[in-house]
Amino acid sequence: MPARLPNWFRRPLLPGTTGSRVKQLLGQHGLHTVCEGAKCPNRAACWHDAAAAFLILGDTCTRDCGFCAIPHGAVLPPPDPGEPQRLAEAAAGMGLRYVVVTSVTRDDLPDGGAAHFAATIHALRARIPGVEVEVLIPDLQGDTTALDIVLAAQPDILNHNLETVARLQPTVRPQADYARSLGVLRYAAQAGARVKSGLMLGMGETREELMAALHDLRAAGVTLLTLGQYLAPSAAHHPVARFVPPEEFAALHEQALALGFVAVAAGPQVRSSYHAGELVARGKVS
Repeated sequence: MPARLPNWFRRPLLPGTTGSRVKQLLGQHGLHTVCEGAKCPNRAACWHDAAAAFLILGDTCTRDCGFCAIPHGAVLPPPDPGEPQRLAEAAAGMGLRYVVVTSVTRDDLPDGGAAHFAATIHALRARIPGVEVEVLIPDLQGDTTALDIVLAAQPDILNHNLETVARLQPTVRPQADYARSLGVLRYAAQAGARVKSGLMLGMGETREELMAALHDLRAAGVTLLTLGQYLAPSAAHHPVARFVPPEEFAALHEQALALGFVAVAAGPQVRSSYHAGELVARGKVS
């Protein structure tokens, strides 16, 4: 594993006033964010901009992926029925006009948490007229009935991350499945949703494997794409094989556009939810 982060990962220190207000507001409403749960390196920058990616359905996952820092467990509490409204209140308090909602994976629930996603979308629309909502969903075990519940709430963007290439899936996402994830994306696209996905680079994939994954995503109907550098949350997680330089990300950005993706965010610090509204806005004018 590379010993240290390269220079292109260095960021200037940001004043903490806005970030502290965001953290206080989240605590006041009893909410979780993927920013904290997944130890996202962009969380200080997002909170400085008064933004956050909300994490619903608790802070513990039923899966144990090799890349993710979110805790996992087998017995989890039921969904909190008051969470959608509290999330909407927090989003309104932050002045958000574009809201990203993701969740832990809840394989213990019959619908995988689909109804809770739908309730959250409805609560946001009722509280913030004109708000745009992006949902970053788990694979819902490929259950199209559950996926229909989310789609019926008409999120502006339906995101599900492929995360890595086919060969690395059993190691990185042992309880998920490459073909299942593509099936979720394809089903949503065929239902008329605007569909987004993303991959982490530097996990040991080859360029040929990566391009094959991009072709598979386009064939599934994905139009919005994120490509970012993988960072291992700890020594116990899947190791970083290499750090992809910015110029390689720039080349991949152009290649992805040439494949037909409408908008692409590619760079070392890109994450699925980071500046998500800006990516969607670029897609609208492309």
